[in-house]
Amino acid sequence: MDNLQAERIESLKAGILAAFCLLVADGLATLFNQVVLVRQFEPLASLALSTSLSLLAEFAIACISGFVFGITYRYAIRSDDNSHLGDGAVFAFGLVRGLAQLETGLNYPAVLWSSAVLGVESLVLFAIARYILDWAIANRWVKSLK
Repeated sequence: MDNLQAERIESLKAGILAAFCLLVADGLATLFNQVVLVRQFEPLASLALSTSLSLLAEFAIACISGFVFGITYRYAIRSDDNSHLGDGAVFAFGLVRGLAQLETGLNYPAVLWSSAVLGVESLVLFAIARYILDWAIANRWVKSLK
C-alpha cells in the first residue's frame, strides 16, 4: 500500500473515532439536558426534545461534525508538539457550531439561554474529541500525520 493510501486510512480512523466520541458525548449531554436542565431551570425548557426526528438529526449532525473534526484535527496537529494548534482546532469547530446556535437564540429571545448552553456544550464536545484523539495518537491507534 502506498503512503497516500495509508495516510487516507489513518485520517478515516481519526474521523470515525472523533465521530463516535461526539456521538457518545452528545448523547450524554442530551440526556443531562433532558433529565436535569429542562426540569430544573425554566429558561432552559426549550432544550426539551419534541420528536425522535430532532434527536436523530442532532446525533447525525454530531457524527458528521465529529468526522470532519477528526480528519481536520489530524492534519492540524501533524507531528507538532504545539498545543495551540490543537486548541485552535477545538475552538474553531466549537465556536462555529456554538455561535451558530447562539445566533439562533438571538433571533428568538425565548431560547437565548438554551442556545448559550448549547454553545458551551459544543466547545466541550470538541474538547472531549480532541483529548480522545490525542490519546489514540499517543497509543498509536491512529498515526499522526508526518
